[in-house]
Amino acid sequence: MAVRMKWNVEHACGHEITHDLSDRPADRRAGFARWLADRDCTDCWKAAREADTESTEQWLAAKRAEEQKAAAEWAEKFGMPPLEGPEKALEWGERSRHQLMTSAHTALVAEGTWDEADWAELEDKARAIIRAGWWIDQRDAEGSDLLELLDAASESDRGTENPFR
Repeated sequence: MAVRMKWNVEHACGHEITHDLSDRPADRRAGFARWLADRDCTDCWKAAREADTESTEQWLAAKRAEEQKAAAEWAEKFGMPPLEGPEKALEWGERSRHQLMTSAHTALVAEGTWDEADWAELEDKARAIIRAGWWIDQRDAEGSDLLELLDAASESDRGTENPFR
């Protein structure tokens, strides 16, 4: 008598599915069937995963909207100019600028040795950089490096005519 190849498995979700385990070695079929029983069936697993994706996307969209609102309010409050570049990069650039400027203020003023005059100088340099892509490119930079990054920015980042923006 051969070891069976088809196993009726009651999954954790409550569905009973007949699985063809003939592609597995005979001595591993029973263990795999037990493993399957501890999990949702394929349809329920896919449905849960899709729901997770939707809720993650909704959470991410809400978080981005919140960050975008904070970035816009900050830009207005501190007189930051609108950024330039492709439409799809503008909001990302604004969020990146806000996050980097906030990080820099924390590192240099709140936790560092800078005074408000030093910070005002850095803000002026930041206002000159209006290419959204520049801010996106710096999104992972340390706030304490911002002055050096601003000094290294090219003229094309500063709002002079650039056909590639």
